[in-house]
Amino acid sequence: MNSISTAVHTISQAFPEGATAAEAKGIAAATNAGLAYGLAAIGPAIGIGYLVGQSVQAMARQPEAAGQVQTTMFLGIAFTEALALIGFVVFILLKFV
Repeated sequence: MNSISTAVHTISQAFPEGATAAEAKGIAAATNAGLAYGLAAIGPAIGIGYLVGQSVQAMARQPEAAGQVQTTMFLGIAFTEALALIGFVVFILLKFV
């Protein structure tokens, strides 16, 4: 059993005995939305870490180009962070719709 299915199984055991279908649906939606946002945040986190690491390495190798590298790094961070924001929007949609 993988960790996601284990987490879902553990959360499903937390349902109250007399839970209505609407309560169960709400709990399941919150769980799925949380998992979706968690998975959506992993990619941008790895991408930003790699981007900053490579930018620091480039600035260390060529200090005279640090300004241009830094500008490009910030643009890359902004575009990568947009992916996390899209994941957050999906999270909100899954939770409230």
